[in-house]
Amino acid sequence: MPKYLVRANYTAEGAEGLLAEGGTGRRAAVERVVTSFGGRLETMYFAFGEHDLYCVIELPDHEAMAAVAMTVRASGALSSTVAVLLTPEEVDAAAGRPVDFRRPGA
Repeated sequence: MPKYLVRANYTAEGAEGLLAEGGTGRRAAVERVVTSFGGRLETMYFAFGEHDLYCVIELPDHEAMAAVAMTVRASGALSSTVAVLLTPEEVDAAAGRPVDFRRPGA
């Protein structure tokens, strides 16, 4: 099952909700969304710095991740970026695939 790294920043409205619900309330909400798609919340951390929230989640496919991301972003409570995570074995498989590529000017 694909894994994704979600980095998010709360808007002022989202931060108000976080203050009202607390971190465990938000974790429960994230778990509910992810499990409704047959996925799993692997880890979730709040942070100070560039991003307010980091999650690693597993979902069945990219379509499920897109549906979750679009719905959550549309709420206006946060902005986020998503990175697809690859295992070392997936990198090995990718490195072994032939690619017909010529660099510019070569």
